Amino acid sequence: MVTLSFHMTKIGIDIMGGDFAPLAALEGAILALDKLSDDSELWLIGDQLAISDLLQQSGIDSERVKIVPTTQVIGMEEHPIKALQSKKDSSLAVGFGLLAHKKLDVFASAGHSGAVMIGAIHSVKQIDSVWRPCVASAFPLPDGSKNILLDVGINVDCKPEMLVQFAKLGTVYAREVFGIENPKVGLLNTGSEESKGSLMYQKAHELLKLESSIEFIGNMESRDFFDGHCDVTVCDGFAGNLILKQTEAFYKLLKKRNIEDDYLNQFNYENYGGTPVLGVNGNVLLGHGISNANAICNMILAAEKVAKANLAEHIKKAFN
Repeated sequence: MVTLSFHMTKIGIDIMGGDFAPLAALEGAILALDKLSDDSELWLIGDQLAISDLLQQSGIDSERVKIVPTTQVIGMEEHPIKALQSKKDSSLAVGFGLLAHKKLDVFASAGHSGAVMIGAIHSVKQIDSVWRPCVASAFPLPDGSKNILLDVGINVDCKPEMLVQFAKLGTVYAREVFGIENPKVGLLNTGSEESKGSLMYQKAHELLKLESSIEFIGNMESRDFFDGHCDVTVCDGFAGNLILKQTEAFYKLLKKRNIEDDYLNQFNYENYGGTPVLGVNGNVLLGHGISNANAICNMILAAEKVAKANLAEHIKKAFN
């Protein structure tokens, strides 16, 4: 007789992370509960009393919600390494411990971004052969597709070889999570000619042309970013963060001028919630520090998508 196993997707949420925690994180988790698949469960990691009180007030009594009590919080102003070392019972440290021991399929936090990266690298470790993990952001395009930009802020100083790895990471992410079968990769640069950009970017162009595991289409100027020529765009974290923050600023400007547009409204950070940390031995999502309940909800839904795609395992196979 064959016994069929049933696996629940276990999504860990740092309830204490973010400027408006724990309330925003808890409200976001409650919003997400009805939108998640029936085979997904939420592990709420943080202050037990606060979690229990709000669940009771909201009438939530679901077997798909687990509470993992912690007693400490890592603040946004704290030194990430020192905080993780000294606060072993913080929501971040406990969440990464659960992920490292395979108790969770994915862990998401809108807390201290530096601590999230350090926790990911030191707890679940980076994948062999990956120089540096990075963070990707999927920008919506007018035709409904995505342009995945990486890195968007973690690695501000890069070597050419790192940009090649970003291209490989972005290619796996585009294929496994967004279903893009053969993603086209572009190198963000100051011009389309091969000789453009700094010496680092020129060397990166040369190496990307030689990388057989990706479909490299050449340099791409930032003015063409939303034209749909690329599915994946690579750059150093300094340039990527400028594009990300400038896009957010432009969206805020449109809102102040009372301009409504269905496509442009997709640039509201609340809609994408969180971005994956690529290159570590586990599924990790990083949310915006100012996340409200809606943003947390969408971070949780994005976390479920990444977990069900088994993204970290596909990246490990690509690099090993």
